Amino acid sequence: MESSFPTEQVYDSDMDQRPQTPPAETVQPTDGSPYPPFPGVEPYDTVRSIDDERAHRLHVCALGYRIFGSMRWGQLGDGHISARDPEWTDHFWLLDWGIPFGQATADRLVLVGPGGRVRDRSGDYTGAVNTAGYNIHAPLLEARPDAVSAAHTHTPYGTPWSANVSPFLAISQESCAFVFDQGLFDDEEVEVLSYDGGKRIAAATGSAKLCILRNHGLLTVGHSVEEAVGWFVMAERVAEVHVKAPNAIPISDEAAAVAASTLGDPHAGWRLFQWLGAGLDS
Repeated sequence: MESSFPTEQVYDSDMDQRPQTPPAETVQPTDGSPYPPFPGVEPYDTVRSIDDERAHRLHVCALGYRIFGSMRWGQLGDGHISARDPEWTDHFWLLDWGIPFGQATADRLVLVGPGGRVRDRSGDYTGAVNTAGYNIHAPLLEARPDAVSAAHTHTPYGTPWSANVSPFLAISQESCAFVFDQGLFDDEEVEVLSYDGGKRIAAATGSAKLCILRNHGLLTVGHSVEEAVGWFVMAERVAEVHVKAPNAIPISDEAAAVAASTLGDPHAGWRLFQWLGAGLDS
């Protein structure tokens, strides 16, 4: 999907004597990635203090909502992105009730604790959040101590594909990121009005990065907020291919595994977020 190639200057014989621009200094990544760093973005796996990590998670969670909003997702209040608190790990942050995704900012996120109790950033009990948001995210994050975030909303292709009650196949490059790492929630509780429904979603997801929720839509999980959001947008692209190419022929498992080895790791999901957030981050 992405490539990073050095710029090559080509000169003909008439230009050989002209001064040549020295090659730009190559900036080496510090996180083991083969890709250069994103300008102004802290490296992947940056270690922060608890306060700094909380501020970072709130910032990228709000940006994730704005990314969704830029795609006209969540216009009916249908969706949520969570960010586990780095200190109170049985709590997570969601967008406050009634805030359009495109207007999400860090100070408009609220802290959701056990039992669904909601606090503002000052620690005072306040308002409420989307019921399904609590019922999905709380049991999922409880079952996945490795996860920092989950993302879900109703999209033009993820929801119709989910009505087929079928997993993704290796019919596109991006599909390979999910074919070996997905769950299927084959259950008719589409409204997720019960906490038990969320527990069943968590069980269907298992350790996967993606769960297709029957007749409902897509749900992604990440070791960071950036990863969860990046995976979700990619999964929607994969769903679009599946809807538009119903007779597609998958590539072999062997070929899909090769693609998955680079497309499916957490760093790849994080990188997707950086591309999506470019131009929206302010």
